[in-house]
Amino acid sequence: MMVKIVRNDADLPEFPQNLATMLEENAENYSTHPVYQEIINGEYEPLAWSQFIQDISSIQFYLFSIGFKEGDHLAILSVNRKEMLELELAVMSMGGRVVPIFPGYKAEKVDKLVNFCDADYIAVADDIQYCKISEPDKFKKIIHFDNITYQGDNLIQFNNIVSNCSDQRLKGAHIDKKTVCLMMYTSGTMGTPKLVQLTHENILSQQAAMKVLWNLKSTDRFLSYLPWHHSFGGIYEKYSAICNGAVFSLDNSYGKDINQLISNWRKVKPTVFFSVPRIYQALATLMRQSVEMEKLIFHDELRFIFTAAAPLPKHISDIFASKNVPVYEGWGLTETSPCCTVTNPDLFRSPGVVGKPIPGVSLKLSEEDEILVKGPNVMSGYYHNMEATEKVFLKDGWFCTGDVGEINDTGLKLISRIDRIFKLMNAEKVIPTEIENILYRDCAYMSHAYVAGSSRDYPVVLVFPNKAMFNETPDPSQLMEGCKCPNNLDEYFSCLKNCLVNWNGSIDAKYSRLKKARILDYELSIENEELTPSMKLAPNVVGRVFESEIESLYQSEEDQPKQVYIINIE
Repeated sequence: MMVKIVRNDADLPEFPQNLATMLEENAENYSTHPVYQEIINGEYEPLAWSQFIQDISSIQFYLFSIGFKEGDHLAILSVNRKEMLELELAVMSMGGRVVPIFPGYKAEKVDKLVNFCDADYIAVADDIQYCKISEPDKFKKIIHFDNITYQGDNLIQFNNIVSNCSDQRLKGAHIDKKTVCLMMYTSGTMGTPKLVQLTHENILSQQAAMKVLWNLKSTDRFLSYLPWHHSFGGIYEKYSAICNGAVFSLDNSYGKDINQLISNWRKVKPTVFFSVPRIYQALATLMRQSVEMEKLIFHDELRFIFTAAAPLPKHISDIFASKNVPVYEGWGLTETSPCCTVTNPDLFRSPGVVGKPIPGVSLKLSEEDEILVKGPNVMSGYYHNMEATEKVFLKDGWFCTGDVGEINDTGLKLISRIDRIFKLMNAEKVIPTEIENILYRDCAYMSHAYVAGSSRDYPVVLVFPNKAMFNETPDPSQLMEGCKCPNNLDEYFSCLKNCLVNWNGSIDAKYSRLKKARILDYELSIENEELTPSMKLAPNVVGRVFESEIESLYQSEEDQPKQVYIINIE
């Protein structure tokens, strides 16, 4: 059978060989123009390209002086900040490898990840992150951004490095494009995170492709909260700004305080905005509060928004479309640097469709409808995991993404992760992610849903409520018709049954319809690894942790636990 390969008709333009070359070219083109800014004493303080490059050069000069060499590894434990950005680019451009690690992890997890990546050097933001390191003496150098209370011969403060300024050119212009420069842990939705090895070519080819699809320039302004330990923010968004000379402004609420984000929005007036649906939903709610708020968000210079990580509800994209603000949606993985496809905002937005391949990238489907990718954005492999690497690469070089999809005229449609699809007792296949997406598509009171039922007679669902919404007045567009706007769990229990019946009716295959649901008065967390750092549900962990709760939904009513919220849907 002939397998159809889907490509972009546009050629991939030439791009710099490595990050050092890109930075040097931009420093020459944008010398006095701001590259980055973060809030200092209540206001944004810009950092010009000339100072930016001087800082990076100083860091490289210091690292070289202490014996840092090409191929050495530096792990970073910090939230987004200027010091992290400059250190990361200094190491990567001179031939080293950076390993950003989620700073919210507990000490035990941090220790495990730092040890696995074989870090020779490490950078920490403060005392909190330093205390997560069990053996600080084993590192050749520990760079700390803030003052810390500890003493050690291998400790040095970041400011002491950059204060010793150098006017030398950046090191690294000779680095080969195939050199690994960034090692990033996957989000680990299905288990232990793997360490992805990405090259200069992986990162820069992606930005060359995006220049074909949209015209980012130095007059553009980014307002950024997406974390840099994750590929969406740490690769795609960050380098979209830096490679094009745009101003990259840090949201100091890190996306956790919508009021602070709006305050920063007022200061920056972003021309482009990269985000996940949760923030767009919050912005939509704010816009309904006043005409002034709507004018602030939809200011005259807002050119487009980009969304990823989860499907953007149609009613949200319709709001932006009604204001003539294009909405781009993309798909990819950390292993693909990360973007493989982008939607065309001029085409009708179909649910689940994530667009066509970007220039240079090819897609096809396997016999099992797994999405396969080939292109210069695909990783070189997993670090210290040859077995996993060989498993995801076919002999002819195609990368197996683990996502199931279909390809139509409007592009690639995502269906599910291949390892989440299960069979019922009657051998019928159930795609739990399709059901989960239906469940919380219209309900502001649901944080997460987890569908189970492998080798059972019927599927069931665990519902994790968004209890913060009990004290809010949600946007009507978020609500099912007839929603009773519950104020507590008891009211939500009464309200949810009607919604579940309606949702069940929209599932075509009768065998995929839910029979029972259980509401759990529990908030999933990153710390307990039930959520990934990008706030996605980790199915394997949730299935294991709540095994008894799932089992209760297959018991007879008299055997079910008392004083729990179990809903019999049919």
